Amino acid sequence: MASKDGSGNAIWETVKTIFWALIIAGLFRTILFQPFWIPSGSMKDTLLIGDFLFVNKMAYGYSYASCPTIRIASLGLEVDAKDICGFLDGDNTRLLGSEPERGDVVVFRHPVTGQDYIKRLIGLPGDKIQVRDSVLYINDEAVGLEDAGNFSEVYERQGPEGRYPRCENGPVGEGAECLKSRQTETLPGGTSHDILNIGFQPRADDTDVFTVPEGHYFMMGDNRDNSTDSRFSQMAGGVGMVPFENIIGRADRIMFSSAGRSMLFFWTWRGDRFFKAIE
Repeated sequence: MASKDGSGNAIWETVKTIFWALIIAGLFRTILFQPFWIPSGSMKDTLLIGDFLFVNKMAYGYSYASCPTIRIASLGLEVDAKDICGFLDGDNTRLLGSEPERGDVVVFRHPVTGQDYIKRLIGLPGDKIQVRDSVLYINDEAVGLEDAGNFSEVYERQGPEGRYPRCENGPVGEGAECLKSRQTETLPGGTSHDILNIGFQPRADDTDVFTVPEGHYFMMGDNRDNSTDSRFSQMAGGVGMVPFENIIGRADRIMFSSAGRSMLFFWTWRGDRFFKAIE
């Protein structure tokens, strides 16, 4: 029975509003877009620590990985996408699926840990991928490379995790200029993007030949010497080959960017990166 002053009805209306707001937000995140905050420097200088973007889930269709994973450590809450949509897992297919393209910047679930990663799609099914003396080869053909000067940043703690960047001119002191060699890489098909190098890394810059299996993709970070990606096997703590069903969506545009430890530190906002297209 409602109270005479209508407070009971007001509370019920508030509960219904919150309920439907959560349903709509859940559908928005599951079907259309998923927010993603860049936590590491593996995709510099395309993506910087503190960039905030929405992942386009419609780009490649839907699989179990399209369902949200909810982790709130302070509440001890952890609901994995497989807990919700695990019944769709296993056949490496997608509903309304379309093939990703070489050069796309893709968010995907790690095949073993289930953590979300963001990398550039380098290898398609059937491709042979190798890195020789820091140069990427696709099907025995070297990609195009042009010098693009140096990438410069301040040597200081970055983002919520407070990690220092790695520098080619290191070691340098706090607040000093941290440099990395930058090149523009052009993939087969014409997609161009910047890549960074810190120095020769034997396991990353000279690799075996990787043959991409059917239904899988080969991913690499643009910050080539600071990226855990498909060059490293899952047994060695890497990503390995990524199944089609593990892809969440395509990253198209940066919505917001903060260089500080928190997005609330408005004085650290990067105004030149708001609504910046990802190439």
